[in-house]
Amino acid sequence: MKMVVCGGCAASWRRCVVMSLRLLFLLPAGLPVRSQGESQSDNKQMDNITIRQGETLFLSCSQGDLVTHTAWLNRSSILYAGEDKWCVDPRVSLVTLNQDEFTIKIEDVDVTDEGQYICAVQTRSRPRTTSVHIIVQVPPKIVNLSKDLVVNEGSNVTLMCLANGKPEPAIVWRMLSPSDDSLSSDNEVLEIPFISRYRAGVYECTAANDIAVDTQTVELTVNYPPSVSDGRDVGVTLGQRGVLQCEADAVPEADFEWYRDDRRIFNGFDGIEIEDAGGLSKLTFFNVSEADYGNYTCVAINKLGSVNTSIVLYEIIEPTSSTLLQGPGAVQDGNSGTSTVFTPTCLLLIVLLQLLLKF
Repeated sequence: MKMVVCGGCAASWRRCVVMSLRLLFLLPAGLPVRSQGESQSDNKQMDNITIRQGETLFLSCSQGDLVTHTAWLNRSSILYAGEDKWCVDPRVSLVTLNQDEFTIKIEDVDVTDEGQYICAVQTRSRPRTTSVHIIVQVPPKIVNLSKDLVVNEGSNVTLMCLANGKPEPAIVWRMLSPSDDSLSSDNEVLEIPFISRYRAGVYECTAANDIAVDTQTVELTVNYPPSVSDGRDVGVTLGQRGVLQCEADAVPEADFEWYRDDRRIFNGFDGIEIEDAGGLSKLTFFNVSEADYGNYTCVAINKLGSVNTSIVLYEIIEPTSSTLLQGPGAVQDGNSGTSTVFTPTCLLLIVLLQLLLKF
């Protein structure tokens, strides 16, 4: 097996190919090297072949009745000389070699396989070559993406997305969840100045070229101090169950504290239960007493601040049986506590009696 090594052939690639052919075919040393301006009738240039990374490439050229030697070359390296394999790459193999066709294949094509390929044929009179340029396309792949971020409200945020691919992929940023088309960028960098809590969510980076699309996401968490809803006063009948509620919006979630005047209330204190679930806190009285009525304060706290709201627990007086019997025309006797009911019929009799007395 003959091995051909061409060092420093970048500036005279065609001369290097000729040298390889001379060694391979044992051609005379006087083999002419055509310049760009000379006839190219024996040197054919095929259209470029575009193939995707990972696919299988087939290279084929025609033979002829008078062919004595044939070879496939990649730049300055001989891949096959007839049936003899000259390269050690296991991906390269012979497919067809007969009087009409000489075909090899390269499996799992990579970007390193890109470049010029030559099919050299030696006839009894002179050599001829067929060349083709292979272009390897690479699907996009995001190689550098910002990690998930936790920032405080008001901070300036920069998200980065870098991708490789051939052709060079286009990068697009957008806010995915919650969806917001106004917050997007056709650039590797997405700048969000003075970020607010409403910009928190999932951001998507898309890298796309003619071959495929690669997508990855970044979750952005925005911390902000608590805010609470206005407290709703609660009326409860003596001896009944009463519940005060306090709702807070905060990231991270707020911790709750309850106070009566300046005294903090703890869970289980005087039969009172405190239950916190996410952004909601409940203060429950299972048997409201006279001492329980009054003003209560709920405080919501996280590492960025605190806020409070006041809630009043007031008494509702249930109607008694005597007041239920009294109609809209009843008059209460302040001394006896008894009542007299004047109906329309009774009033009519009094008027008639007064008229009769006049006569």
